[in-house]
Amino acid sequence: MVVVVVVAWLVAAFVAGAAGVFVEPPGAAPVALGLAAGLPPLIALAAGLVPGRFRTWVRGLDLRFLTLLQAWRVAGFSILALWAEGLLPARFALPAGIGDMLIGLSAPLVALYLVGGGRWARRGYVGWTALGITDLVLAVTLGVTSDSGMEPMSQLPMSLIPTFGVPLTLVLHVVCLVRILGGRNLTP
Repeated sequence: MVVVVVVAWLVAAFVAGAAGVFVEPPGAAPVALGLAAGLPPLIALAAGLVPGRFRTWVRGLDLRFLTLLQAWRVAGFSILALWAEGLLPARFALPAGIGDMLIGLSAPLVALYLVGGGRWARRGYVGWTALGITDLVLAVTLGVTSDSGMEPMSQLPMSLIPTFGVPLTLVLHVVCLVRILGGRNLTP
């Protein structure tokens, strides 16, 4: 079921991107991109806070696997490449690209050394997760508030980052927090 939802989400983001849904007139706020990036994590957070099947399911997930999924964020180099080509503003690209790469590169180490550890490992894991969330929220905020130069992020293939990649990654971080703050150890 989860795979079906994720694939449907990716297809919807692709179709909307191909239809130009995320392209705004010059100077207009990227409302559609902001909603696409922000709504799924908020829905996951709300679902995780309410006792029920979702929260029960999340608490049974493998935290190492969820953590390793964050490794995809090394793809932040693509944002840096667009900045290097003069296609994205430094104000957005540098913190977003570097932050993503650092979280992505550290994900295997966090999965290996912090998941399954003791009290300090748990705190370290929550801290790392908070950094990952902060990086994504900062990137979305900088992208939405940038006055110009963000056009590549509203067009395919880059529109898949703010409409699918970022919210999916935020959902994964939320799921990890629900998982470990729910009174369970770092290992199932």
